[in-house]
Amino acid sequence: MRPEIMFPMELLIIDDHQMWREAVAAVMRREFGPETTVRQARDSEQALRIAEDHLNLSAVLLDLTLANRADGMPAIQAFHNHRPGLPVIVLSASEDPKDLRRALDLKARGYLPKSVSPEVLCSAVRFVLQGNVYVPPELFDWVDGTNNELGGNRGTEPRERLSPTQRIVLQHLCNGLPNKEIGRKLGIEEKTVKQHVTAIFKELRVANRTQAVIVAQKRGLASRPNP
Repeated sequence: MRPEIMFPMELLIIDDHQMWREAVAAVMRREFGPETTVRQARDSEQALRIAEDHLNLSAVLLDLTLANRADGMPAIQAFHNHRPGLPVIVLSASEDPKDLRRALDLKARGYLPKSVSPEVLCSAVRFVLQGNVYVPPELFDWVDGTNNELGGNRGTEPRERLSPTQRIVLQHLCNGLPNKEIGRKLGIEEKTVKQHVTAIFKELRVANRTQAVIVAQKRGLASRPNP
């Protein structure tokens, strides 16, 4: 069972650029409600002090490069040592697979390039708070099979792990059909479709429909829609 997301949320953003912190904070409040508390830190030392004083933090959003120093990686380790249950999500300008792998090895629960849209950022935060590890679809090939929490080394391909109904639902997702229409085509209730979609997201390790389509087409799990 997935962990329940607790509201109101309390987040911590670590970045040495105040304008970026404020922008992310605004996105979080818009998505999760104005009552969401967003704390800010300019470096890892300040962030760790905040984490010690505020035990209700839901997640940490961390930039890897702070004040022109690459001290984000040690910060991931420090948070894991002092607050092992607190998920750390990396927000980085780096799309270097080596940074991704190292962050995951240090127990980061997510990794997002700063170029992602606000919608993807919010979906990824929700995904992580539900107990998952988020990796952008375009970087899957660099971690697939190497990280057990991402589903590696399970011995079967996603096609084999999806049920027949889920494979059909996935094809309909790729064709752009909404849940209600999928339910009508399959003769099942919309809430049942939602359950299948949730299972598909978890299996493909994605946070939304767009990413599910990208991964499905990339891995040959569903055909591209006809033009």
